[in-house]
Amino acid sequence: MIKWQQVSKLGLGTVKFGRNTGVKYPGGEGFALPTDAEIQNLLDLALDLGINLLDTAPAYGSAEERLGNLLGARRDKFFLVTKTGEEFDGRNSEYIFTAEHTRKSVERSLTRLKTDRLDCVLVHSNRDDVNVIINTPVLETLATMRDEGKLRYFGVSTYTEEGGRLAVDCTDCVMVAYNAADTAMRPVIDAAFDRGRAVLVKKGLASGHVAGLGGTGENIRFVAGTPGVTSLVFGSLNPENIRANAAALGLQG
Repeated sequence: MIKWQQVSKLGLGTVKFGRNTGVKYPGGEGFALPTDAEIQNLLDLALDLGINLLDTAPAYGSAEERLGNLLGARRDKFFLVTKTGEEFDGRNSEYIFTAEHTRKSVERSLTRLKTDRLDCVLVHSNRDDVNVIINTPVLETLATMRDEGKLRYFGVSTYTEEGGRLAVDCTDCVMVAYNAADTAMRPVIDAAFDRGRAVLVKKGLASGHVAGLGGTGENIRFVAGTPGVTSLVFGSLNPENIRANAAALGLQG
């Protein structure tokens, strides 16, 4: 099993594997979802480049199910991160953090991903992340399921510095938005570094709008080189983009 210390500095996000509505990427709505063969090739390419973290979620449409059908023998070569809390019906998101839903969500992810354990489950928080952390049973439920062996680590995908600091205090991992133009969550990264917690970065490429940040490669090096950052998660269906992002860190397939 892959340990946090072995996780690659780049992680592959899979929202585009299963969802093409309500996404905030250049190109707008309705892009064609990749074929099974294209996903297989992207998974192989990631491994060839040394990228061993996959980030998915129930809110990413059919992404979990597609990964479960296509990972096969690759499963143990990836550190698999999914989420709980956000449900997407194709048009709108609903956030549910009850103990019952959390357990149901994790069990469903295990089934969809065809695995007997999840490497990490993040709370897919809404913007009221402090309230979610303090006043809902979601983290307690995840801790119980970790003790049951259904997941190895758990954490929170956060929005605010206070929420991020709380996640650092009481979970194994925090996910924060961070790039060269948005460093507001740097104190959370520093706190996680001091506590030995894992840090996953979302929006590290500004959701594809990275041109004004000194170029993609420079921004990737900025994020990945920040002490405390475990992995920068990015989403792409373009093999050349994936190769270029990996090359920015000296990774070659």
